[in-house]
Amino acid sequence: MARCLVAALILIVAVLGLSCEAIAAGRLGEFLGRIKASDIDAAADRFGEVGGNPPAVKLLKDGQLVGYAFLTNDVVDSTGYSGKPINIVVGIDLDGKITGAKLVEHHEPIVLVGIPQAKIEHYIDGFVGRRVLDPSEESRMPVDIVSGATVTMMVIADSMTQSAVKIARSRNLGAGVADVASQPARRTVDQTISGVESWQALLGDGSVRRLAITNKDLDDLFQRTGNAAAIARPQTGDPNASFVNIYVALASVPTIGRSLLGDAEYDRLRRDLKPGQQAILVAGDGPYSFRGSGYVRGGIFDRIEVIQSESSIRFRDRNYRRIGAVSAAGAPDFPEIGVFVTPDGSDLGPGAPWRFQLLVQRATGALDKAFVTTGLDYSTPEKFLTAPPAAAPLVTSPALSAAAQTAATGEAEPPLWQRMWQARKLDIAVMLAAIGVLTAIFFFQDFLVKWPRAFERIRLGYLAFTLVWLGWYEHAQLSVVNILTFFNSLRGDFRWEYFLRDPLVFILWSAIAAALLFWGRGAYCGWLCPFGALQEWTNRVARWLHVPQVRVPFWLHQRLWPFKYIIFLALFGLSFGSLGLAEEMAEVEPFKTAIILHFAREWWFVLFAVGCLAPGLFIERFYCRYVCPLGGALAVPARLRMFDWLKRYKECGSPCQRCANDCPVQAIHPEGTINPNECIQCLNCQVLYHDDQRCPVVIQKRIKREKFLALQSPSMLPEPKRKPRVLVTVNGREQSVERKPAASQAASTEGENQ
Repeated sequence: MARCLVAALILIVAVLGLSCEAIAAGRLGEFLGRIKASDIDAAADRFGEVGGNPPAVKLLKDGQLVGYAFLTNDVVDSTGYSGKPINIVVGIDLDGKITGAKLVEHHEPIVLVGIPQAKIEHYIDGFVGRRVLDPSEESRMPVDIVSGATVTMMVIADSMTQSAVKIARSRNLGAGVADVASQPARRTVDQTISGVESWQALLGDGSVRRLAITNKDLDDLFQRTGNAAAIARPQTGDPNASFVNIYVALASVPTIGRSLLGDAEYDRLRRDLKPGQQAILVAGDGPYSFRGSGYVRGGIFDRIEVIQSESSIRFRDRNYRRIGAVSAAGAPDFPEIGVFVTPDGSDLGPGAPWRFQLLVQRATGALDKAFVTTGLDYSTPEKFLTAPPAAAPLVTSPALSAAAQTAATGEAEPPLWQRMWQARKLDIAVMLAAIGVLTAIFFFQDFLVKWPRAFERIRLGYLAFTLVWLGWYEHAQLSVVNILTFFNSLRGDFRWEYFLRDPLVFILWSAIAAALLFWGRGAYCGWLCPFGALQEWTNRVARWLHVPQVRVPFWLHQRLWPFKYIIFLALFGLSFGSLGLAEEMAEVEPFKTAIILHFAREWWFVLFAVGCLAPGLFIERFYCRYVCPLGGALAVPARLRMFDWLKRYKECGSPCQRCANDCPVQAIHPEGTINPNECIQCLNCQVLYHDDQRCPVVIQKRIKREKFLALQSPSMLPEPKRKPRVLVTVNGREQSVERKPAASQAASTEGENQ
């Protein structure tokens, strides 16, 4: 019996060991049959064996090792917005340089049906040639982010970079993990040296470095990239005219900082700097701004970067301080001056060289841009640095060696979703404010709808914000694909971070989930849907142009609105069999074409989107009523709403039909009841509810009130009764004669007198 138990235990351990080995090998083997070794590395002719941790396959040339190939998701988490991994096979040579990459599997909806995969592959090819452990190269990584697929691009960049670094370090490729003890001791700034120098002196000793690019220089830079679209659009004007002129200096050095900022500003800067932080002054002139507009929208300065050794530093709005003028004597006037403080956790050594890198962009189409990077190298002048200390003796302690290697690898970077939330703080604040405003509109609707014109302006203004900022600018258009992806992920490896990678979409879905419990689908469909806002605005313009409006008979309308539920249920059922196919069929939504891609797409997609909008010129919100699968999905739980704040009169529907006739989506039945599944909470019926010029019930109340007030006015009171008198005329002239009292009345009067 004991032998049987031991044998069973050995068998279990063996099976678990094989399972662990299979897991360690990952899915790389599944995709090797689809690609050739030469696709990943031109120097390789075949694949070797898969092994190691992280798993990778050897790339061989005539039996000799020339590099490794690996699958990104085997090394790091490369889960995309769809909730499924974006699998890319990447090649890396023995010098730590990426030799090739192949996208072998993905389920990203925006790429499946919205953006040509060739653009994604072009973006991936931009990583080829990068030495992953030497980010100081000018072409360190591609920057041509594909519009409309930002989250997907960020996941690709993050997974390729991190996985390549891990493979390089695990195989000691290229620089590998440097021996910390063998590195030269770091030099620091001598804080005891302080003074004030002129602008020319700072330029002369290298305290201030200059990057000057003319129009011709820029054309040459794009010429070297080989991008035909960018080359075909050269700079206009004088070739020798300045395109950008930038000066960079390390302002945390006392003499440099005092000279450029002045004593007061420099002292304030020193008080704000934390230990280890550095400050860099950047001054720019010319038509191209080094700041750009990215920091306004996303809080990050996407055109500049500081690179030192294996570290790269990007700056956000909280790291930026605007400066009015350079204080150094003889300094020119600059339209752009700023001081950038290195973020917490970054490690910029002032005694070691570093590179200031500038990203330059050029429009190549309605949505496409080409990018090129250039920059300047900076070294703090020797006179401001401490003397190099004596070399420390080598320490052979295993514990210290392990600690040194850990320090050399750097601290783990925050997850991608956290970095994206930090980079979009301003966008998040605007989104939360917009949701707060809409909540206030709903809570105070009884007060607002009493002023029809003011409420109409509020509503149209909110819809304009939804269309322009939320839709066309931020691309935060929800889709039925989000619902399909969510339910599909519940069947597999569900993790919230998959959905946290797009902050605005996540916040919007959270708000809609709460609104469904309170008011139903109307909060989104009537106010926060960019495509719905586009439909309403186009219909308003059509009415202004006197386009005749068509009212669908209610019996026909009632038989047409179930189509959107049928479309949703079909997509939902299809997603359980093939999520990819369901995402392709979800192109029945024209949102990607009209909102995310701004109609810059193949003609048949544009024609379909226009076809969805055109009926809305005659029938308000035609697509919302009868086709939208997202609206159908949100309408399903509508009857579970907690609040029913839409007021009605007993006369509504019998006999009055005013609200039913004016409802923009015909959500009011002829008998007067409101269908919560179809109502978009536009509050038009509530405006009529209080309108004493259009609602018959309120009109009758107004008329009664006016009659009552009229009867209470002094001009309408009856005159007091007067004593009768007899008019006698003599020769045509009036004579006043008092009537004699009756006999009984006269006797009574005499008695009283006695």
